[in-house]
Amino acid sequence: MAAEYADHFPDDLARKPLDKALINGFAELVQEAGVGPVADVGCGPGHVTAYLNTLGIPVFGIDLSPKMVAVARDAYPELRFHVGSMTAIDLPGDVLGGIAALYSTIHVPDDQLPDVFAEFHRVLAPGGHLLLAFQAGDEQGRLTERFGHAISLGYHWRRPETVAGLIGKAGLLMHAQVVREPGEDEKLPRAFLLARKPQ
Repeated sequence: MAAEYADHFPDDLARKPLDKALINGFAELVQEAGVGPVADVGCGPGHVTAYLNTLGIPVFGIDLSPKMVAVARDAYPELRFHVGSMTAIDLPGDVLGGIAALYSTIHVPDDQLPDVFAEFHRVLAPGGHLLLAFQAGDEQGRLTERFGHAISLGYHWRRPETVAGLIGKAGLLMHAQVVREPGEDEKLPRAFLLARKPQ
């Protein structure tokens, strides 16, 4: 369903000025730290990867889905996209200036989320930043159909304070937490958490 997903969810940052401002702030912090490139983890069709690139950020995308990576490569051939998992990022430690994980950790089961944040801590350079975005709530379930395709995809809406606590336990320092109300095409509030790896 990668192509259908990309068509249904186009790049709409222009319609979400607060989201865009938070991504801009993350990019400025990464540039100021100057300690490495950014990985857009769970990059999907590559919209955020491409936007960070327009801000002058050295960035590449990672996604678990080979077909989603193919869609991103077709849309943005000048950028790098790789198949990979956020549970085991194929990088040495202490190399990334930033990680953007926008709406991708919602597919990680609760018992694996601490390991994901430990992996983020491992690959971030000291002073590197993490930006997470996710639907805020208390629900979990499984999608069995999407865009006419039979699928099996779990999702987990979580409270921002719960996720912030797990980030802290992984050794990252919380910098900001923002929760905005749902937009006109959204049902749940959106949470943005910004953290950094200590120097």
